[in-house]
Amino acid sequence: MRKNACLFAAAMSLCLCPLLTAQNPQYPDYPSETPARFVPPTAGMDYESRDVMIPMRDGVKLHTVILVPKGAKHAGILLTRTPYDATALTSNTQSVHMGVRLWGYDNATETIVEGGYIRVVQDIRGKYGSEGDYVMNRPMHGPLNPTPVDESTDTYDTIDWLVKNVPESNGKVGVLGISYDGFLSLTPLVHPHPALKCVVPMNPMVDGWRGDDWFHNGAFRELNIPYIYEQTASRTNEYHWQSSSFDDYDMYLRAGSAGELAKERGMDQIGFWKKVAEHPAYDSFWSDQAMDRVLAKEPLTVPTMLVASLWDQEDIYGAMAVYRALEKDQAESAKKNLYLVLGPWHHGQEIEDASSLGAIRFGSDTGYYFRMQILAPFLAHYLKDDAPAMHLPPVMAFVTGENRWEKLESWPSGCEQGCKPKETPLYLEADGKLGFAAPAVEASAGFDEYVSDPAKPVPFRVRPDLPVGYTGIYTWPRWLVDDQREFSGRTDVLSYSTDVLKEPVEVSGEPTVHLVASTSGTDSDWVVKLIDVYPDEVAGQQEMGGYQLAVSMDIFRGRYREGLSEPKAIEPNKPLTYQFALPTTNHVFLPGHRIMVQVQSSWFPLYDRNPQTFVPNIFFAKSGDYQKATQRVYHAAGEASFIDLPLVSVKQ
Repeated sequence: MRKNACLFAAAMSLCLCPLLTAQNPQYPDYPSETPARFVPPTAGMDYESRDVMIPMRDGVKLHTVILVPKGAKHAGILLTRTPYDATALTSNTQSVHMGVRLWGYDNATETIVEGGYIRVVQDIRGKYGSEGDYVMNRPMHGPLNPTPVDESTDTYDTIDWLVKNVPESNGKVGVLGISYDGFLSLTPLVHPHPALKCVVPMNPMVDGWRGDDWFHNGAFRELNIPYIYEQTASRTNEYHWQSSSFDDYDMYLRAGSAGELAKERGMDQIGFWKKVAEHPAYDSFWSDQAMDRVLAKEPLTVPTMLVASLWDQEDIYGAMAVYRALEKDQAESAKKNLYLVLGPWHHGQEIEDASSLGAIRFGSDTGYYFRMQILAPFLAHYLKDDAPAMHLPPVMAFVTGENRWEKLESWPSGCEQGCKPKETPLYLEADGKLGFAAPAVEASAGFDEYVSDPAKPVPFRVRPDLPVGYTGIYTWPRWLVDDQREFSGRTDVLSYSTDVLKEPVEVSGEPTVHLVASTSGTDSDWVVKLIDVYPDEVAGQQEMGGYQLAVSMDIFRGRYREGLSEPKAIEPNKPLTYQFALPTTNHVFLPGHRIMVQVQSSWFPLYDRNPQTFVPNIFFAKSGDYQKATQRVYHAAGEASFIDLPLVSVKQ
């Protein structure tokens, strides 16, 4: 029976062959209206676009888009390397005008177009049009990367090709980029090409464990699971995360642990996710690839402008960590190549309108000021043949609260005259008070307490908590300036406040938390927020009445109290000191305002829940591990909790 069926199928296929291989006269061709090869018109265009594949030293070719302004001669090159699709970043709007085409992510458009630069954007290996294999934040050649290629060598080879094959250039190249592309702007500083004349890393990813994308002080940034999924599941980000609820809070809570959610979504197939889950502590996997540590070992021979945002909701740690490392470890001659810009922005807002952030107004477009008055002269000085004079100080820092720019010789300086901030303790006191005087006498009950329940974690935003997004209803870029008063009213959040200020209090630098606390569990997270509380009513902006503006806040996972590389259980009910730095701030608390500190033990779902029971790896905590805990924060003499503020001045 099976043999007859096979013969019948073969006979049928022979009968159909004429229909498949020869033209049937009953059905004549209808000529196609699509040309075999279409040549786009160039009439009216003020630039020429070139798509090339640039070979690397190992033979892998990287897709690169080159936009050359019409009539360009002896022009500098501005290069951005990206995992986010070079074609899309250079084709945001189809237009005969280069400036319109470049509008969008990673393009400081006015600076590029008005400067007459040749714009080059390249897909890194393994992404979009480029060959090779993709590795998230590919480490430098070494123990974590035994291959002979890394992002530094790829940039070197790209620059070498560009200066030899773009005849309109003057042989001078600058590299700039934001976020991941900011990380890729740091890597060419390792053994730089001679034609590399300057770099501008903006909001760069630097150390994924200490305080950038993946962890903050050991607490996992759970909201970045969808990013890992979409960025690494395919070459072209074609697999999109499927949300299961409008409110992310519900989705993450129902899943239980971060590991369980990842398993549900098939992330065990993704190499980078496996590495994250296998390295929850700050071991050599993280420390060896941290770019601040890598660059501290390299002589800084290329002028470098680090750009940091005071309210960077994604990479608030990186730029400042690199600045500290280079300012500390470089020779005086090399420090002349180091510049820093601190702006009042969210992640990447320096290339957008930056007159305000959420409800906070700055009195001018600070992003436009950066692009025209800081970035443009920096690039022109190093990339143009006539090398116009540059009158930029080593540090340009915006002072929030008073809304003004400062020109400084170093950071933190505190003032243009070079005064240094003084570490000044601001103490948590009984009855929700906050003050600069240390507790003088022992108190019989020198602590406040609350119950932290993992089944009802404190939201990091007022719900509904929407997914990470940048347009439409999504407001992710401004969450760091959200009004915090909703949380100060919760029973699982402690709030401490000064009296109304009579004089301004200026803080410039990193506040440092010294929290004396205990937990009835064997593990705990501690979230500390430094907040500017506005007057009850604000003239000219009524909605700001009583606003609680966070100026610096972060989380610390208690299991790393004794060392970041080795987690240890916490002894229950014992007062212990937890010390950690908050992100850099440059803020003036104005007269009529108050200073507030909030303390809590969850910040969900921005960070995964601590089960409050010590387990070897929180990624794989089970439902029974999540237990309520009584948390105590101490403020008696000998057990005082305080925040060391880098004060420029205080008159109380």
